[in-house]
Amino acid sequence: MKKLNELYDCPYETMIKDIKINSKECEEGDLFVCTMGVTADRHEFVADAVSHGAVAVVASRKVETSVPVIYVEDTNKELTLLAKRFFDHPEEKLKIIGVTGTNGKTTVASIIQDLMGRDICGYMGTNGIISHNFQEPIINTCPDADRLYKYMDRFVKSGNRYLSMEASSEALFRNRLWGVTFDVTIFTNITEDHLNIHKTKENYVAAKLKLLSLLSPKGVAILNIDDENYEKEVSVCKSEIMTYGKKESTLQIVSCEQTPSCTKIEYRYQGKTYLVESKLLGEFNAYNLAAAILTLIHYGYSMEEIVSRVKNIRVLPGRLEFLDFGQNYSILLDYAHTPDAFKKLYEVLDKIKKNRIITVTGSAGGREKEKRGLMGKIVLDHSDYVIFTMDDPRTEDVDTIIDELLTLSKDKKNYERCPDRKEAIARALSIAEKDDIVLIAGKGRDNYMALASGYVPYCDYDVIADYFTSDK
Repeated sequence: MKKLNELYDCPYETMIKDIKINSKECEEGDLFVCTMGVTADRHEFVADAVSHGAVAVVASRKVETSVPVIYVEDTNKELTLLAKRFFDHPEEKLKIIGVTGTNGKTTVASIIQDLMGRDICGYMGTNGIISHNFQEPIINTCPDADRLYKYMDRFVKSGNRYLSMEASSEALFRNRLWGVTFDVTIFTNITEDHLNIHKTKENYVAAKLKLLSLLSPKGVAILNIDDENYEKEVSVCKSEIMTYGKKESTLQIVSCEQTPSCTKIEYRYQGKTYLVESKLLGEFNAYNLAAAILTLIHYGYSMEEIVSRVKNIRVLPGRLEFLDFGQNYSILLDYAHTPDAFKKLYEVLDKIKKNRIITVTGSAGGREKEKRGLMGKIVLDHSDYVIFTMDDPRTEDVDTIIDELLTLSKDKKNYERCPDRKEAIARALSIAEKDDIVLIAGKGRDNYMALASGYVPYCDYDVIADYFTSDK
């Protein structure tokens, strides 16, 4: 807690308990900052914030209220500067590692934490905020500054010295990470995603590249040398570069062998070869692991020490997660929701399948429609049978979304429609035979379904568990 006159040159000794930008979340003692959102001007919600307990306001234009008001030129930038002061600059007490890319952000950021240890490295991203003594969900992969610096403060107080965090294209586009100085920036790959926000692939790539402008001059960029955007990344990077991939690089992937239970990888670093067995399946995870390994090398860990720690890596819930309910076939949960992610996923499944692949999937509503035809074709080409269903349809009609998934596959017959996702999953499980793989894709371990009426509680894992525990 701080007094308002400790945060600003003003006469008010009002005690501030926290910073908020959502008027409905304000509580007694909060300071409400009138940021400009994508669709909302929060100056319009001052009265609501005060009614919920806000005791002061930061604004960029005249507002009528009974509580003290601090006027600034730009409330969005001020939110970052204020949060840094309020939480005593936690960003200066952490080595911050930012991971961006179309696919692999969550995995790479999590691997880094597992290799370093949760006692010294925190994680923030899709799976929430995680340290050795707490694990909690969060609203956004990259939260606004009022939450971002609060979480950083928690990591510092938990004893963490490093923070491994995902940096989404939307957060970079919306400037949520403005003011953060990264010690390491990692690029996994850039294909195509979130065109509902960025409109074009060029804009999407440009948003990702903004992460390099936030890299410390003394920091390091870790780049996938095999990615089609590698040269663009190099052209805008002003710091040291380390590379990974199959081509000659700082850490080269010499070979990668897939088995049903592990991936055997041969890496070459400084002329020496290292053999690694990873529980994370797939060649794409050999890339993800390479990026994490280079991060630890940057911080002074030896390759031998890192290899010995690979056994500590956890399989992430909802990402190539095999579920065992005693059935004689495989059930796989995965978050795949882009053409590139499905391609890489089926590369793994094609190597381990013994019988059929049955896929349950859809496509999120209110998101880029351009990818649907290609995604549907990839799924149909690599599956023996597909059940198309809903996946966060929001305001779109599920059958219309399925029609768009089928635009490049008019001749295909190996599918059915089942708009209700619970029924679709039950249908897939009911037709599965010995040694089949039932892939349930798109949502991973998400705990909601986004409908036109709003978010409702939903989880694929719970639906599967209920299937096996309830009377059918």
